[in-house]
This record gives sequence, C-alpha cells and structure tokens, in this order.
Amino acid sequence: MALASHPDGFDTDVIIIGGGPVGLTSACALAHHGVRFRIFEQRTQPKPHSRANNLWARPQELLASIGIRDALAEQAYRITQINTLLNGKTVDPIAIAQVASPYPEVLYSGQDVIENVLTRQIETGGAALESGRKVVGFEQDANGVSVTVATVNDDGEPVEGRPVERLRCRYLVGADGAEGFVRKQIGADFATEKLPHCMNRQLDAKLRWRRSTDFDHLWFFYYPKGFCGVLPVWEGYHRLFFLSDDAGIPDRDPTLEELQAIAREVTEDETLELSDPIWITHSRFQHGVTSRYAEGRVFLVGDAGHLTLPAGGQGMNAGLQDAVGLAWRLAMALDGKAAPVLLESYGLERGGEHRRLDAQQEKGFRNSVYRGAIKDTAMGIAASFLPNIGALIQGTDDLQQLSVAYPDSPLNEDHLKGLREIVHRRVPHPGDRAPDATVIAQDGASTTLFAHLYNPDGVTWGWTLLLFDARQQDALMAMRGALAQLHAWEWVRPRLILGKAVPQAGDATALFDLDGLAHGAYGVEGDPAMVLVRPDGHIAFRGPLDAPQRLRAYCARIFRE
Repeated sequence: MALASHPDGFDTDVIIIGGGPVGLTSACALAHHGVRFRIFEQRTQPKPHSRANNLWARPQELLASIGIRDALAEQAYRITQINTLLNGKTVDPIAIAQVASPYPEVLYSGQDVIENVLTRQIETGGAALESGRKVVGFEQDANGVSVTVATVNDDGEPVEGRPVERLRCRYLVGADGAEGFVRKQIGADFATEKLPHCMNRQLDAKLRWRRSTDFDHLWFFYYPKGFCGVLPVWEGYHRLFFLSDDAGIPDRDPTLEELQAIAREVTEDETLELSDPIWITHSRFQHGVTSRYAEGRVFLVGDAGHLTLPAGGQGMNAGLQDAVGLAWRLAMALDGKAAPVLLESYGLERGGEHRRLDAQQEKGFRNSVYRGAIKDTAMGIAASFLPNIGALIQGTDDLQQLSVAYPDSPLNEDHLKGLREIVHRRVPHPGDRAPDATVIAQDGASTTLFAHLYNPDGVTWGWTLLLFDARQQDALMAMRGALAQLHAWEWVRPRLILGKAVPQAGDATALFDLDGLAHGAYGVEGDPAMVLVRPDGHIAFRGPLDAPQRLRAYCARIFRE
C-alpha cells in the first residue's frame, strides 16, 4: 500500500472522484489556479452515448474565466434560434443569442466530445485522467482526507494482484454522479421523487424533413400527448426525444419505425425520415437534491448532489457552475487567504440554487407532459398574444442561466440598500451576477468590464473592486481613501470607473465611462460607490465610496491576511 510521498504528508491538494464533464471541469479549474490534484474515474472508456450536449451563456462565461471555453467552442455547433410549435401552430421563435453576454450563442456538441476536449486540456497542463481507478473508501480528519483507491476492470471490480493505493489530500471533491459513492459516505443521500406516468423515448439518428436541418436551430413541439425536441448533436446527427404520458406505451426501447411514426405525427411532416440510428433508448424520471453539498473537507459537485430532470439541458450547466465556484474557494483556502465562511458559503449557495432549479425543472416537465385539454386550450389562446409562451410553459425565460444569483449568501453585504426603490428599476445587488459594460481604457481602446472582472491583473482568484465616481469631481480623493484600506489584501484589485474625464487618475487602473454605461448597469449614477466582485463574477459587497471602513471590515470578515 502506497504511503504519502510528499514531505508535508500530502500526496496532493485535492482528489476528484469522477471523470465526467463536471469532474473534468473541476480539474481544469483547479489547474487554472495552480492547485495540485488527482482525478480518478472508474470507467475505462468514455460513455458511448451522450446525455449532456449544450453549454449556455453563463457557464460559458465561467469556462472562459478558467481558459477552456474556446477549446470547447471549436468542437461545437452554435445555436442562434429556438423554434416553438404549440399543437402545430408556430409561436414564439426565440432569438436565443440576443442576451447580454459575450457568449450569447448556445454551444451544442456531445458529452463524449466535451469529455475528450477537457481531458486534453488536463493533459496539456501535465496532469492526467486516471481511468479504471475506483475510490473504495475515504476518511477525513481536521487536517485532510485519507483516500483508498483500487484499480478496477470494466465491471468496476478490483483487479486481482493490483495493489490498493492509499493517498492523502487536503480536500476531496465528489463528482461521481447521481449514483455516487461520496454523497452516501458523508450521509448526504436523499430520497428522490418520481414523475408518475411519464416516459421519454429518444434516439440519435440522421434526419430528413421539410423543416430546416441547419445546425443553428432547435425545434420544440408541444403536442396534445406531450413534448418533442429536435436538437443537433455532433457529426451530422440529430436527437429527437418525446416526453409523454406512458398510457399504452410498452416499457421498452422503441424501434426506429415507431419513433419515425411518432415524429411524423408530432411534426405534421409525412416526409420525415430517420436513418442510421446510433442510440435508441427510453427512460423514466426521478429528481431530488441533497440537503448539503459539503461535509468538512468533502464537497459535492454536479449530479453527485442532485438528480435533475433533463429539461433544457440545465443539469450539466449547473454542475459546471459548481465546479468553477468551488475551485476558486479551494485555491484561496489552500493559500491560507480564506476565512472559514468562504468555504462554508459554497454549499449554501449552490444547494439553494439547485433546489430552485429543481422546482423550475419540475414545473416545466409538468407543463409539458401533464397539460390536459383545458390547460392545452388555454395555452393555445395565450400563445396568440403572449410574446414568450415557451418560457411560460418551461417555467423560465432564462435558459441561458444569466439570472442565477445567491441572494442569501453569507458572503453578501449591502450598504446601498434602498437604491432599487430610488431608481425605480432592478439593479444588481450582492449575490447577483455582475453585469458587463463597454468602457474605455487609458490608452483609448474600447474594452469591457468582463475583461477586468475575471483574473484581474493575472490573479486567478482575484477579487475586483469597482470604484464609481458618479461624475463627481471630488470622488478621486474618496477613491484613494478606499484603496488605502486594501494593503493587507493584495488580491483585491481596484478599477476606477470614471464618468468624468480626468488627466491623471493615479496608479490604479482607470476605465472611462463618459457615456455612463457602466454606472447605469450597476445602478450607481447618483453617488460615488464601491462594488466588490468575486472571482466567479458575482457581486459580494456594495457600499458608498465615503465609507471605506465598511469595505475594510468586510474584507477582514471574509479574508485572512
């Protein structure tokens, strides 16, 4: 049995259990922050069929922040429009890419493609996905986690004659899926709720029909018996799925001929042809969320903490946010810069978001499958005058996940309360995603706030302090007072957002906002203000610029010097 090989008694900083998209993203995020890790995957080969396909805008922003979004985009289709039909009537074509994000187009490929790209990213950094390795036990104490790893065959059974390895790490990340081992070991398992009388029938095949086969379109059909989606997958194939009441449907995988007949009926296209299927399956649905995403030094990410309903491809995307959100916290903790509340906030934030998403997904499923004649008729009438009937049915108009927020996070602190009522509009508050805006750099070049919010000055887990002058002449003096509070926390990187042109702003990076776009986006046009943004692009703190002691007190609560 191998012993810890490093002089500090730890083989690595973090061990990740699970090599799916979320586990691999966890590895990429930790590598981005310079954290040592090992990642184990029980499977010896990638899954032959893809369940997760798409990347929405907000996860793309986070993937870009750790340097892996572009590699994934190179192996993906770009979706620009969602076409919706309700009982044969075309309604509500959604230009899905018209959102306020640098990455508005939805990326579509396949889970196998995503896993291959992420595995290569890890290998480029000098690490590796250790396949055919199964974590069979772990124990944690106040200082770390002891993990036992076995080499296994394709059936997950230990290979005879291969030694069991015992490793020591500081933190353990469970990314081992809905049937995962880690969740059960920390006593965080949960009871699932079944959706009664609901079945999904699905295939990946070549498609010919009289509608567009362009790979930048999605098609959704709400029909009297359920809901159908026609989606592009990688290498020229389309995925068709049919969610419906299971009355009279055999509990088995359907045939190609059966699915083609259903597809013709649903799409009202008798010329539709399906051929060369590579996957035909059926499934039923359960869903649920764990009561906690962390126990001591052990954390859950992705499906290890929830069983999600496959509506809108939200599950994997939510898991990617888990991975990125945990990694910067672990990096700060490992560097001794994080107060305990920083790690504690992970489970509170992401657990709350997964519970919100679970309720949203259930609502979308029930509206899609269990509509009934009365609700179906009502939706048909509503579709004639409502601009977004698809969002009404699905329970959200934010499939792109840009509105994900943590309103109850212990990291939030707001000293600008009441501003929302003053300006009579919704402005971003602590816990919300920090919005982007075009600003002008000191050399006259156009840039964006996003270029400064993520990895500021090369600090991968840096926090960005936005100091808004509200076009007031004496604001620079107050800005200097705020900056003087930050000497103990060099990873808080300031940016002066100046609505008034000045010849010299001092040593801090100045960004000019003469048109007021950035001030307007943050709702701080009235008085000079400070906004502190976390490494994941969520607002943590807001306060008036003339009260720098509040900023210092906040940093003392969240950080360690």
